[in-house]
Amino acid sequence: MSNRQKEHKERFTSLKVWAKLLPFLKPYAKSMAVVLITMLVNAGVDIVYPLFSGYAVDRFITPRTTQGLWGFAAAYLLVVLVQMTCTLIFGRVALRVEMYLGRDLKKTLFTHLQTLSFSYYNQTPVGTIMARVMSDTGKIGGVFAWSLVDIFWSGAYVLGCMGVMLCFNWRLALLVIVTVPAIALLTLYFQKRILKINREVRKINAELTRHYNEGISGAKTSKTLVIEDKNTAAFGEVTERMRSRTVHAVMLNAVYVPIIGFLTSLAVAFVITGGGGMALKGDLSIGDLTVFVNYALIIADPVQTLAGTISNFISTQANIERVTALMELQPEITDTPAVIEKYGTSLDPKRENWEPLEGRITFEDISFRYPDGTENVLEHFDLEVPAGSTVAIVGETGAGKSTLVNLACRFFEPTQGRILIDGRDYRERSMLWLHSNIGYVLQTPHLFSGTVKENIRYGRLDATDEEIVAAAKLVNAHDFIMRMEKGYDSDVGEGGGQLSTGEKQLVSFARAVLADPRIFVLDEATSSIDTHTEALIQEAISTLLTGRTSFLIAHRLSTIRKADMILVVRGGKIIEQGTHRELMQRGGYYAELYSRQFETETAESILTAK
Repeated sequence: MSNRQKEHKERFTSLKVWAKLLPFLKPYAKSMAVVLITMLVNAGVDIVYPLFSGYAVDRFITPRTTQGLWGFAAAYLLVVLVQMTCTLIFGRVALRVEMYLGRDLKKTLFTHLQTLSFSYYNQTPVGTIMARVMSDTGKIGGVFAWSLVDIFWSGAYVLGCMGVMLCFNWRLALLVIVTVPAIALLTLYFQKRILKINREVRKINAELTRHYNEGISGAKTSKTLVIEDKNTAAFGEVTERMRSRTVHAVMLNAVYVPIIGFLTSLAVAFVITGGGGMALKGDLSIGDLTVFVNYALIIADPVQTLAGTISNFISTQANIERVTALMELQPEITDTPAVIEKYGTSLDPKRENWEPLEGRITFEDISFRYPDGTENVLEHFDLEVPAGSTVAIVGETGAGKSTLVNLACRFFEPTQGRILIDGRDYRERSMLWLHSNIGYVLQTPHLFSGTVKENIRYGRLDATDEEIVAAAKLVNAHDFIMRMEKGYDSDVGEGGGQLSTGEKQLVSFARAVLADPRIFVLDEATSSIDTHTEALIQEAISTLLTGRTSFLIAHRLSTIRKADMILVVRGGKIIEQGTHRELMQRGGYYAELYSRQFETETAESILTAK
């Protein structure tokens, strides 16, 4: 492929990228037209202003007369009013385009993010997602509202000035125009380098923000580990890089601005030298010379604006690519068109078609490999989980205990085989139907900013206050909530920071109970809380799980002895399964784990008693 063909392909590809924004720009086509028209009018007015100066010199100053001054003043005032009106309209409409276009992009991205699979959030840093939703969409909105208009204004202004000067005196016009390419080329040269450094500064700024975030959110951990000096040193290194690159950008500007000033002064010198000679010979009036001097003084600014804005406009393609790539990202797990037709989507469910869920789960010849894995973590696995039974999954940290639950909840789908819910392949019904019937309590539950009542109500948004209180009482959360200053109306803080780990856990249990799910998943829900709170939760669990299918990912083996079935996981494989009694009699890996943990817990209880 020749270089010319490559350039054509790249140009075509770029146009395709920009074309992806057309559906978002279409609702604001009239607004964009208004913005462009008003700015073109403004450009025309800006071109006319020097002509007023020249006219005033030739008509009033040189002949020393005021005849016709009032008409001149009225015409000048009219032009000023036109420009002021256009500027007001432009500013209002352009701001509207920027805000609304940014809003539409943000809403579309946020809605799309709700449909993506769990694996996307496991693999993508939160900061990257936030940058796409906030920074990139904001840049796109600003570019279309302001930069595009600047390009039209600057282009029209420069061409208009050149046209007027050529009409007045083409020889003198060439003396001014000859500096325009030099200004444009220098602007592109410096803008390219300044833009590159500014991108580096933005990256360093993101790193700086990360250090701030980790330094604040991890302050307690830093103090307990006594690593304040390391944090300070790392932060100092980032700020030094920030200083260095920022100073570099400032130095480039410091060189660039005087050069442009010199070229502008050179244009003025050309005009005064050449035009002065013409004026002395009578070939050019003093007024026309004034017009040329004014054009020479101001033409550099729109040329700089045009070159810089075009560079900024082109660089925005990277933002568009990131935003559209996220919009086009497809979830790894989706419902079939037939399922969507009957059951609806997660954003538009057809709940009237949802069948009741009993909770019988069947694993048929299941083999599974994670999307980024190279070998199966499950192979030809079969399991029948009767409705209302409790399955405990145990193993050491990192053994792969969550794999089975992730498959049962359809956060991932099997590589081979099928999973049946109530005797039917769960891919034949919607994910939302299944997820709406699952209560998931994590080891470190997430609470949203707001009150205790609001966080519990997330379990079922139409729940009454009485139902919320009943759910809290059922999981033994009511007493600690009532001890808070405002009871159920107390604020939990960002991420539940106002509550202890145990209290957050109880609130999350109440939230799950309020949803009244047919399937419960407790992911090491009691591994990081005190024994008193654990006792409250264990009491709540025994009530909650009655009649519901449940999966317990257990840390403390003593809590799952009554489970109907225990699956033992090691190295990502299920190596043993059975009841507690059966596994202990077998004397295998589970028995070893249980005995080791029993000895540890006994020793801890003796030490605590002392």
